[in-house]
This record gives sequence, structure tokens and C-alpha cells, in this order.
Amino acid sequence: MSRTATDTAPEPPTPRIRTDLPFDVTHEDVRIPLPDGTTLFARVWRPGTDEPVPVLLEYLPHRLSDRTAPRDHQRHPWYAGHGYASVRVDVRGHGNSEGLPGEAHGAQELADGVEVVNWLAGQPWSTGRVGMFGIGWGGLNSLRIAALAPEPLKAVVTVCATDDRYDNDRHYMGGSVLAVDLHAWAAATLAYVSRPPDPEFVGDRWKDIWTSRLAAVEPSIHTWLSHQTRDDHWRRGSVREDLGAIRAGVLAVGGWHDPYRDTVLRLVAALPDDQVRGIIGPWSHQYPDRCRPPGPGIGFLQETLRWWDHWLKDQDSDVTKEPKLRAWISDSHPPATVYTELPGRWVGEPSWPSPHITPTTYELQGSPVLVRSPQQTGLDAGRFVPLGGDADLPPDQRDEDAKSACFEFQPARDVTVLGRPRVRLRVTSPVPRGQAIARLCDVAPDGSSTLVTRGALNFTSRHGSSVTVPMVPAMTEDITFELTGIGHVFPAGHRIRLAVSSAYWPWIWPQPGSERGFTLDPVGSALELPVRSEDPATALPSAFAEPEQSEPLGVVLPVPLDEEPRPERLVVRDVAEGEWTLEAVAGCGGVRVHPDGLEYAEEGRDTYVVREDDPLSARARSEWSIRLHRAERGWDARVSTRSEISCTAREFVTSDEVVCRDGDEVVFHRTWERRVPRVAG
Repeated sequence: MSRTATDTAPEPPTPRIRTDLPFDVTHEDVRIPLPDGTTLFARVWRPGTDEPVPVLLEYLPHRLSDRTAPRDHQRHPWYAGHGYASVRVDVRGHGNSEGLPGEAHGAQELADGVEVVNWLAGQPWSTGRVGMFGIGWGGLNSLRIAALAPEPLKAVVTVCATDDRYDNDRHYMGGSVLAVDLHAWAAATLAYVSRPPDPEFVGDRWKDIWTSRLAAVEPSIHTWLSHQTRDDHWRRGSVREDLGAIRAGVLAVGGWHDPYRDTVLRLVAALPDDQVRGIIGPWSHQYPDRCRPPGPGIGFLQETLRWWDHWLKDQDSDVTKEPKLRAWISDSHPPATVYTELPGRWVGEPSWPSPHITPTTYELQGSPVLVRSPQQTGLDAGRFVPLGGDADLPPDQRDEDAKSACFEFQPARDVTVLGRPRVRLRVTSPVPRGQAIARLCDVAPDGSSTLVTRGALNFTSRHGSSVTVPMVPAMTEDITFELTGIGHVFPAGHRIRLAVSSAYWPWIWPQPGSERGFTLDPVGSALELPVRSEDPATALPSAFAEPEQSEPLGVVLPVPLDEEPRPERLVVRDVAEGEWTLEAVAGCGGVRVHPDGLEYAEEGRDTYVVREDDPLSARARSEWSIRLHRAERGWDARVSTRSEISCTAREFVTSDEVVCRDGDEVVFHRTWERRVPRVAG
């Protein structure tokens, strides 16, 4: 079921809560020692048995004692109740772990992770076999540590994670700077890394630890924006560079509304049949058992239990008899910013690339056309990393289509697409720099346009993302790029629309001179779709069990009676100035009161501004406030951050500020100003 921002929709289904787990569960907080004397804070859930059991590890910086505690409690006790020790560990310099924060996903973080795996394998309650799992950051850590091949690590479950930190993460897309998330995610991580440890777990040392950490903080945007091509920095961080280094069994899970779903397709294509299985559902950036829109959710924990039992207990759970890729194919649906559940079905592919898929070419037709999109094209793109919010997904694309060059095809019969579409465009640019954005839309008989998938290419990256080659003005060239993967049915009677634009703000940072656009010649241009034949034998009518979880943590979400709700996404147009502003809510928002008395509150706001005729007017701003409060201790720690980015034709200009308070006392205040040359972005 879909709805617009003004509709009222039924609440999504909720997971079944299991109170009858096979084992009683206990938990304790421990400190894991590292070779340099640093200790990492960990929470261990264990089953009630005297026998050693395999161990599952989730390892990331997002603070197990507060921010991820509700999510952790849905799954770690569930695994322990099924005969595993399940462990959640905070990365060095984050949460209540010791040490100083380092580079995100850096060598120190990975080396520590290997030490944690080996330590867990050596505990008396461990069989010596370890599995790793996680979503996003935790999923990437699982893959990267698996590529280092510590002997005890036998299996991983990676969810909504990237294998390519340059072109399939929050930094770049098709060689273009991702304004929407390179900036916003850098701003969020700056706020997150500035949070203090909790005196409930570290005692009176908390302020000394906090100030030591803050002195070591450096905004991630300085690093990310300084590497605008696929150089050694990104290659070192991407397991895609050597997937053969992974020896553990890999269950890769993604969602068609998550930006990282192509990782699943690459993993199932590259790894041996007996080592990997993939699942791609209709989901956003969420664990599939949480039942966040869009659904339907699945019994994800049960599915992963089968994986763990096979790899860590040598039990015959039939996981290797499953199709190599199980994928959700969405039926055609009207455009909406949120869907409780999408219509569709599960299919199974015995191998990938699939023998059921035929690349089918649709030649573009017509005379050469000038593609010169106003700079605000892209405001209806939706959130880059959807989390299940009411305004996350792209609304009706008709307004965006009107700012693009559109080419349409009307199928005589249903066309099922599964995989990554590709476009070939014959372009002539009047300037050395620019970009092309291609959107694939499903147009219904009433004219409504539903975004199916999209892709982008920075013209200077047309010969590969590792090099920068400016266009020769007035010279015609053929460029080719892929769109992100999708499973979708275009029904007979609908139109397949390819929309090509020269701007896509705020996803893609505009290039200087791009206001002049480019000429697209349909002759020699084409859309290639991965068309799937309908084989009834591949249908999976009952692919998964219903979602279930362990008992919730019991966090309370108080709602202030005098507070006006803020729109999740708000677009404002200054008609006289020709200026457009997008304001978007960031973070979880609001106050959460934990059972141990902790009050955790965070508010984030991202703002993007551009003039419709000036790519150099683009600018972004993020503001965050975080409060951690324990009334019984008289502890009241606050973090405020501000991050901004703007540009000239030659430079990006960044500004960041952090202010931290203990009550009314300012314990830290620092600002950073940087100017970064525009190499490719």
C-alpha cells in the first residue's frame, strides 16, 4: 500500500516477539584487551548452557549503550536464545571504548576488529568459531575483516553495506561528488564522534576521556573531499578490489530502496556457489525483520540462523540448496513517498548472472536535443539513504521529467527487469565539465511517473573513475554508464521512460559551466534493460518465515505537547531570486528514555540551497544537537555542531564547528576552515 505525504495509511505489520526462546539468556558488559593496552567496551549475551558455543560479533562505532541499544536488543538476545554467544563491540574511541577515534574504516579499526575476533574465539565459553554481521558500517566491517581472513571467522552476514567505498557509498556517484550525503554524512559523523563516554560505564574518568578524544577529532569531509577520483585511498577501503580474499561464507542482504544493493549483485556474481547467497527485498536501509516501510518484511533472524548453523555448527540447514540469489520483483505501483508494503513476488536465480535474463536494447529516437536542466532538478529525488520515513522516497516524477529530455517505449507485453540497466548516450558538451543523470520511470496511463532506478556519470570520469579527462568542447562522444540494480515489472499499457538531465541537486554537486547543458543525439544512443523471462519454476511463493525478534528493550519516546512537528522534507522557492531551498530532518530525532535512566536526544537538520541558473550558488549546511542526560548522577553532556560547504569554479569551501558542554561549562570549542581544489568534482 502506498500513500502520499497527506494520506493516512495503516501501520506496518510488527514482528512477532519471542518470549519462548530455546535457551535462557544472560548478558554482561566486558572489556576486550588490545595489544597496545587499549580496551574496547563490549556487551555479551550468552545462552544458559555450560557447553561452549559459537560466537556472533557486531562491531561498529555507533554506541551500544545508547544509540543502537534498542536495535541491538531486538537481535542479540534472540541469537543467544538460540544457542550462540552474541556480542556487540564499540570501535576504538567511540562509545565507552578506550583510545582515540581514528579514520573511519581505517587500518586501526580493522586491525582491532581482527584482535576482537581472535579474543572471542579464545574464550572458555566459545567453540572457537566466529561469525560477523552488521548493517551499513557494521556490514562493511564484516566484509573487510573477512577479507583479512582471521582463522576463527567462518561466516558473515552483511546487510545494506558497500563493497566499493568510492562509487557505491556516501561519497561519489559516477565520479560526481554526492552533495547530499558526502556532506551530510560527514556532518553526522562529526557530531557522533564528538559524543562523550557514559560515566555509568567508565566512571569519573569520563570527562578526561572525552576531552582527549575531542582533541583528536578531524572532520571526515577533509579526507573524503581530498580524494575525488578512485585512488589508493578508496581502493584500500573497498573489498571489491579483491573479493577472492574473502574465505568465509557470505550471506549478502540488500533492499531495492537502499543505495548499496549493487553490492549483493557483485558478491553473488564473484564468489563461488558454495560460499555465497544473496537476498534483495523491497526494503530501505533497515534490517529486514524491523518491518519499516517499504515491506513486506521477512523472518530475517530465522534466515540468518540457518546460515550460522551451517557455517558455525556444521548442521545441514539446506542454505546451500537455496537459489544463489533470491530477489523481490515489484509490480508496477503509483508514485508515493512511502509504501507500507509493495506489491510483487519473490523469485530465485540459481546463478548470477542469470540464464533467465537477456540484455534488451531500446534505441532512442528523434532529433538532437539540448539537455539544459535548471539547477534545482533533483529536488524530488527523495532521501539518498531511506530509513522508512514518510517523506523518504521520490514522489511523482512528472515535474522532474519536464526538466529532462525524455524518451519513451511502450511495451506490447509485460517487461520484467532484474539487474542493472545501462545507457549509452551520444553527447556534445560546450564546456570541459558536466554530468549526465539518467532516470528510468514507469509511466501509467494517467500520466503519473514512478521512479524505478537511476544513475549518473561525471563527464570527466567517462574513461574510468581513476582518471580525470575533461571533455573537448564541441566534440561528440559516446558515454556509457549503468543505473543501480532493480527488480520491477513494466506492465503492458504503461510506458518505459528514460529521462536524461544535466543537473540533479542536491544528490549531485553541479559542475562549473553545467548551466549550459549538453546536446544529446538519439541516433547512436540507447537504453539496455536486463529483461527476465518468466519461468514459473523460479517463483518462490513462500520464500521466508514471518518476522520475529526478542523482547524490546523498553525505551520510552516522550512526545512534548507544546512542540510543533517539523516536516521531514520541505522545499521552499524564492520566486524573485530564483532560489530553491530543501530542508531535511536528519538523525533519529526526539528524546529516548532508556530503562537505566539515560535520556538520549538528538536533532539534525540538513539544508541545501541553489539558484536555478547558477551551479556555483550551490551550498549545504548541517546542524546537529545531541544531549546525554542522567538525572540521578547530575550528568548533562551536550554536543552542538555546524557544517557548511560551498564552492567556486576552482575550489570547495568547507567550514565546521564543534561546541561541547558539561552542563553550562564549555569543555571544547573548535572550528575548521578548508579550501579543497576541484579536481574531478
